[in-house]
Amino acid sequence: MNAKLPWGLWWTQVLAIMRLEVKKNFARKRAIPVYLLAASPLALFVAHSIGFARGWNQCSGNEDLTMFARVFQVFVLRLAIFFSAVAVFMNLFRGEVLEKSLHYYFLAPVRREVLVVGKYLSALVVTCALFAVSTALSYLVLLSHLSQTQSRALAGPALAQLPAYLGVTVLACVGYGAVFLILGLLFRNPIFPTVGVLVWESILVFLPSILKKFSVIFYLESLCPVKAPFHGGGAMFAISADPTPAHLAVPGLLCLTAVVLVLASLYIRRMEIRYGTE
Repeated sequence: MNAKLPWGLWWTQVLAIMRLEVKKNFARKRAIPVYLLAASPLALFVAHSIGFARGWNQCSGNEDLTMFARVFQVFVLRLAIFFSAVAVFMNLFRGEVLEKSLHYYFLAPVRREVLVVGKYLSALVVTCALFAVSTALSYLVLLSHLSQTQSRALAGPALAQLPAYLGVTVLACVGYGAVFLILGLLFRNPIFPTVGVLVWESILVFLPSILKKFSVIFYLESLCPVKAPFHGGGAMFAISADPTPAHLAVPGLLCLTAVVLVLASLYIRRMEIRYGTE
């Protein structure tokens, strides 16, 4: 029996779900926190540039680049994208259950695996676009600031690092999005899994090298073009580890995403809706 799989139909359905989900989830007031998180780094660097222009702060070019790396790795990756993924991806199905509307999708002539892919891609496209634009504009504001100082020679080489930052931004949305998609399916209360993942990613610097590999942030920081040094009272307890090369980190994150989406698809095939227990 050589029945041909209807890939064309499935892709058409994925695109239709994507369009519907983008309109439904990102044109509402509940998406405002995500927009604010994406805009925060840009506002910070605009304020920094204005402060320099008015003589409120003085920084060398290397200090500015290190500052951007620290803001990107600590705030953008660990906080802004992390909590945006919680708000967006964890509610892709959880939000439908709370609104008692998931059964409409389940009654439609659409495979549930197609539904998972369509919902995931809709959230991924929007979060990637928001944070990629924010990262690019923030970095360009920083470079324009450098071009006005004695560090003009750094502006050109530093511009070559922008694609790496954009790539890490996209991979952060891909990785955290997949993690919180399946956690939203498995857990009724999103607080406990979110806190668990946050604590794990936060204490990673103190863990042995082998445990660091079981996280998203370790691979993301390995891909960052400028490494932000770890400071603070716990720096003496930090355990260093060799960063994972790009040719292993990128496929590793993509494989993790693929595995999680497969597991989510297998789970949702057996999922039963019980609105009364939610």
